[in-house]
This record gives sequence, C-alpha cells and structure tokens, in this order.
Amino acid sequence: MSDTFDAQKFLAHLPLKAGVYQMLDKYGKVLYIGKAKKLKQRLRSYFQRQHPDSKTRALLGKIDDIQFTLTHTETEALILEYNLIKTHQPPYNILLRDDKSYPYLFVSEELYPKIQIRRGIKTAKGDYFGPYPSAGAVRESLQLLQKLFPVRQCEDIFFKHRSRPCLQYQIKRCSAPS
Repeated sequence: MSDTFDAQKFLAHLPLKAGVYQMLDKYGKVLYIGKAKKLKQRLRSYFQRQHPDSKTRALLGKIDDIQFTLTHTETEALILEYNLIKTHQPPYNILLRDDKSYPYLFVSEELYPKIQIRRGIKTAKGDYFGPYPSAGAVRESLQLLQKLFPVRQCEDIFFKHRSRPCLQYQIKRCSAPS
C-alpha cells in the first residue's frame, strides 16, 4: 500500500451500505473496480489479512486512494460496476478475473426468435437484457417470460430438423412455428 493511503482511517468512515468502489493509484488511474452489498465489510477484508494471491498483494501495494459510490441495492451496484469497468477497463479487473460472466436474457433476431440465458461475449444477433445478479434470478425471469409469451426455446439445430411440435408446445409454452 502507498505511504499516503491510511486504510484504517478510510475504513472508519465507510458505511455498511451497498455500493461500488474504485481503487486508484498515485496518478489517479483506476486500478480496480468492485461492488459490495456492504462496502465497509468488503473493503475491510482487503486490509485485515495477508492475501495468499500475489496479484491481490500487488494491487494493494499500488493503492493511493479509494473512491466509492453508494447505491440503493446490490443490483444497482452490479450494473454500475459493470458500466464503470466497461468505461475504465482497469488492469486488475482483468488480472483478478473471478469468472464474472454475468447472465443475460437473450432474444434472438430471427424470423422465429428464441429466448434463452446467455453468458460471456455477445456475439449472437439479438437483444440482451441484464446483467442479472444471479443465475437463479435470470432463470426465474425466463420461466415467467416463457409462461407469458409462447416463444421457442429450442436450439437452432433442433428447430430446423424437427418433424413435429416439441414438448414445450404441448404444455403451451411454445407456439410451434413452422
């Protein structure tokens, strides 16, 4: 940690609320962006123990300041974190990647669109809704949408080679487009 950053003094005035934090170097460059349900607890975890991960220790050695933004919910923090990472592209978010591939609801851009859960790079053409904070939340949303809108769910290869309507059609969750 930099000589000018006093972690204990910083933590003393930090709220126990949801938000996003940005770790900055001595030049004001964003090194890492994270989110937390409880900022004080999350940031305290960085400074209470010796981290076994050398990348985390290297990050902590470069911190000169930490800025934070409070949010009303953890979901708001997730969206803000995602947008800030996209804007600033901090080097340690890449180095410390913890498989933060958040799920999205995807509606394909086809004559007979399909709706499904997608993660990772958005290569397929269509609309992406999210990110969702958990896979359970996106599955719950998908199930509700499938009940309300009879849109196909099957993969393209199955859809192109089917000879009759699928099980989803029989339980009234697909319109069985032909």
